[in-house]
Amino acid sequence: MSSVSAAVRDSSTMLRRNLLHAWRYPSGTLNLLLTPIMMLLLFVYIFGDVMSAGIGGGADRSDYIAYIVPGLLLMTVGSTVIGAAVSVSVDMTQGLTARFRTMAIYRGSLLVGHVVGGVLQCVMSVVLVGAVGVAMGFRSTDATALEWIAAFGLITLFALALTWIAVGMGAASPNPEAAGNMAMPLILLPLISSAFIPADTMPGWFQPIAQYQPFTPAIETLRGLLLGTEIGHNGWITIVWCVGLIALGYRWSTAQFNRDPK
Repeated sequence: MSSVSAAVRDSSTMLRRNLLHAWRYPSGTLNLLLTPIMMLLLFVYIFGDVMSAGIGGGADRSDYIAYIVPGLLLMTVGSTVIGAAVSVSVDMTQGLTARFRTMAIYRGSLLVGHVVGGVLQCVMSVVLVGAVGVAMGFRSTDATALEWIAAFGLITLFALALTWIAVGMGAASPNPEAAGNMAMPLILLPLISSAFIPADTMPGWFQPIAQYQPFTPAIETLRGLLLGTEIGHNGWITIVWCVGLIALGYRWSTAQFNRDPK
């Protein structure tokens, strides 16, 4: 068997292992899903009329549903990948990684399994939150089939980038609790992005922070694909952010994984 075939086989085995864990213990993923769903319900039904007026939508809550859903979809990605950080930390701190190092398997298969499994869970979580948004009135009637494909690709690429970062966080953490705490900014960053209000309505000194962090350009790109708003340079910024985060997360996680055990 070639080295490539062996790597694919071992990585598939690790992916199947991670998906079985997620299937048997779904409470972790469901708990992480509660944050974006509760945010969606809160901002639409409690603050919807006021927030809609703030973005120029008058008193029509449906305008704000259309505005907020793309941001909540990417916030869902940020919250779901915390599970990958915790899962990697469990493997690193409970001796399982050391055991895998002694076995005749592809060395990177454990990380690949976590990353691919994390991306699949992100996509499924986004579908669930998107279904809640549709049930609440979100519609994307102007998006073409090509734009829907591009939106799915954007979500997948963004999930891949954040998952690699989360895997690096998990590998660098001394215990699962620390991994969960280290990954918390992935939930908090959307709160200071354009997910809930336009970045240009924020204080002047804060606008550059909100505009050029990873979430805002990705949200604006997704919003443009689904709603037909102006994308501008946000698409390129999103790609640059994703590629940079993937490279950083890969180097970080592999360095932590390959370090000598203490």
